[in-house]
Amino acid sequence: MSSTLKAAFWMGGAIVSFCTMAVAGREASAQLDTFEIMVYRSLIGMIIVVVLAGVFGTWRQINRANLTAHTLRNMAHFTGQNLWFYAVTVIPLAQVIALEFTSPLWVIVLSPLILGERLTLVRTVAAIVGFVGILIVARPDMAGLNAGVITAACSAIFFALTIMFTKRLTRTQTITCILFYLTTMQLVMGVVLAGYDGDIAVPNADVLPYVLMIGCAGLLAHFCMTNALAIAPATVVVPIDFIRLPTIAVIGMVLYNETVDIWVFLGALIIFAGNYLNIWAETRQKP
Repeated sequence: MSSTLKAAFWMGGAIVSFCTMAVAGREASAQLDTFEIMVYRSLIGMIIVVVLAGVFGTWRQINRANLTAHTLRNMAHFTGQNLWFYAVTVIPLAQVIALEFTSPLWVIVLSPLILGERLTLVRTVAAIVGFVGILIVARPDMAGLNAGVITAACSAIFFALTIMFTKRLTRTQTITCILFYLTTMQLVMGVVLAGYDGDIAVPNADVLPYVLMIGCAGLLAHFCMTNALAIAPATVVVPIDFIRLPTIAVIGMVLYNETVDIWVFLGALIIFAGNYLNIWAETRQKP
């Protein structure tokens, strides 16, 4: 199996996890703010990482090397995730994901600078094609500009930075180490920002299942994403995530009666075309 196909497999798991987290995040927001959601997500994730590290004997893989990179990665992700959780509560899920998918443009711009990856013509064209599809889905205009749209768009920049630092960390750090610092650092950030007023809400029985879903799905998403980034270039991994757009559009339509018109699917088709172009080119370059 080629590295591109392996990356596609892991990204499939990430897509399911991210969609689950979007729905659970919207439901949990009925009681918790975004910082509180991040606290419980990180706490659950940390418990899972610690237990699995003990079971599989990977504790020794956790080290203090590259703490600066870990810190920058988790600050970027913490910021992007908070913006994203807010956006899923105020605008349609498909629009959040569509705006989030501007991340590949930032990945393509930043990959040569941060990762040293080669910027090819095919990758550039594929990203532009994908961006055209995103514009068709989102159809942004000044009349529709609101806090949800702005936060969703800004989250894409921070997610792109997260991808860059994750890819760089995979060169020297194991997945156990990356996920350990992901959960512990963001737990501290969440507690500080959620508890600045001395009040961190405890989820009730109705919200608790969604909090558990967020914690498990969030960790699984990063496990899958980190595996994908470890075996394929970021400019290959990120476009595969485009499949999440039509998936979340259908979920929003079924669960929340969100409008899904022909433009969503037309945009998704164009996004798939850009995605296929990139994967096809990468596959042809490797035996």
